[in-house]
Amino acid sequence: MNTKNIIFKYIFPVISHVLFWVVVYYFYAYFLGYGSSNVKYVNLFSGFLMPVTILISYFLIYYLIPKYLLTKKYIYFILYSIYTFILSVYIIILSILYGLVYSQGYKDMGTAVPLTKTLPFIILGVYFVVLIIVSFSLIMHNYKSIVNNENLKNKILQTQLQIKDQELRFLKMQIHPHFLFNSLNTIYGFALKKKDEAPEMILKLSNLLDYILYQIEKPQVLLMDEINHLLDYVSLEKMRFHDTLEVETKIDVANNTIQIAPMLLIPFVENAFKHGDIINGSLKISILIKAVEDELFFEIENTSFKENKISNGIGLENIAKRLEMLYTNSHGLKTNQTANCFKVKLTISNLKQFKNA
Repeated sequence: MNTKNIIFKYIFPVISHVLFWVVVYYFYAYFLGYGSSNVKYVNLFSGFLMPVTILISYFLIYYLIPKYLLTKKYIYFILYSIYTFILSVYIIILSILYGLVYSQGYKDMGTAVPLTKTLPFIILGVYFVVLIIVSFSLIMHNYKSIVNNENLKNKILQTQLQIKDQELRFLKMQIHPHFLFNSLNTIYGFALKKKDEAPEMILKLSNLLDYILYQIEKPQVLLMDEINHLLDYVSLEKMRFHDTLEVETKIDVANNTIQIAPMLLIPFVENAFKHGDIINGSLKISILIKAVEDELFFEIENTSFKENKISNGIGLENIAKRLEMLYTNSHGLKTNQTANCFKVKLTISNLKQFKNA
């Protein structure tokens, strides 16, 4: 423990308490001696009230209140408070009587009465000080509880954010190997057949890898960058499928500043190619991406036999989790399987509020 922590933890509280009791002493001297000219008598008598005031106050704030009041043992607290009051009155009276006797030598017979307060007022004065101390203690306890609760909430929130970040990284790691495996497998097949498209596919894949390595760690990317990444992937699949693939893409982005989470749309496209069925000699895929102001509309449709309806798969399952974490209460995701078609609809609204998320 360094010197600064020692000062704030031990020395500062002691100094604060000492200064507080000095203030209480001068309050007693003023309260009891108001209108009296015998300063020495009043000051000495005030000193006899200090021990009983300190004893009662510390007993209440460090034992009775924490053990019974704050733990909601109200019956015990009331009962022991009554006992404490009776005993403390007795001790206060003894202190007053002892102070009167001990201070007798300082009494000047030629002056007015040194004390201007009667016995009941002196007792009320002691309990007034105790009441202030107890009230201040409860206020400080309430303040510390609020601060501790806020700190606890912040720690819980920080932990949740760390878990969320780790889960997002894990989900992204699941997507990448799946995507890379499909692309490399296609290039490998072309290389075995020594097709001319292989170099172009390698270039496309290089662009995709560049996107993954340098853009994927960003919380947000431009929507157009994501679309270009998606179109590169579609180009790779067109080379692989040749005449058995029909892809229709409609892109309408009115706001070029819109940003979304990286690798958000590609799992839907991967899923269409992986689980789509060739019907009447071709796999048909239709992609619609539309952005108006800060709202994104995405639809993808692929031919698929209803009897071969697949589950969401790792891609759609992961993307649903990412959407829930990244765009909570601001997105809608629907899937629909008909006789020969599987369709996904995604909408994300209020994208501006997630721009710096």
